[in-house]
Amino acid sequence: MKVKQTLVAAALALAFNSMAASIDIDGIKVEDKTTVAGVPLTLNGAGTRHKGAPKVYVAALYLEKKTRLPEEAISQSGPKRVSLTMVRDLDSKEFGKLFTRSLADNVDKAAMSKLVAGLRQMGEIFALHKTIATEDNVLLDWVPGIGTIVTVNGQVQGEPLREPEFFKALMAIWLGNTPADGRLKDALLGIN
Repeated sequence: MKVKQTLVAAALALAFNSMAASIDIDGIKVEDKTTVAGVPLTLNGAGTRHKGAPKVYVAALYLEKKTRLPEEAISQSGPKRVSLTMVRDLDSKEFGKLFTRSLADNVDKAAMSKLVAGLRQMGEIFALHKTIATEDNVLLDWVPGIGTIVTVNGQVQGEPLREPEFFKALMAIWLGNTPADGRLKDALLGIN
């Protein structure tokens, strides 16, 4: 009888531990695990992007191996995901401008010129969505050998952006020397 109870307790503990947990950030549910291209990733950190006082979106960074070092997060070779979930409606042109400005703040001019095709494709994606509404979700996935895959509300947008430099530049928006939001950078690195 005691062995049976122990086995049941162990099975329940295993089932409980294998279930994904989530945290709530500004009313947005953030899972602690995800999968990209069949590879399990762990939440490295998550937080809210502010533009001044207003909140814009909740961002979550998923990596194979957790790190507090921005360079290591950017340079990890396996799949990665940045998830953005809006906490307010935002005109897609404004979102695109914020995106491009933050990227330009973290990439030198020579590197920026190599990103033109990717920036053009991102502009086309933003143009398809007049408004990015509250609770809309944008996934930016890096899949080695395939490229950056952009998904909006579960729908893949266009072809993958093949250049690894483009995804690294995207990550610099949040983890670079001039991040879009310093508090968010710390949150994505699990520092606060």
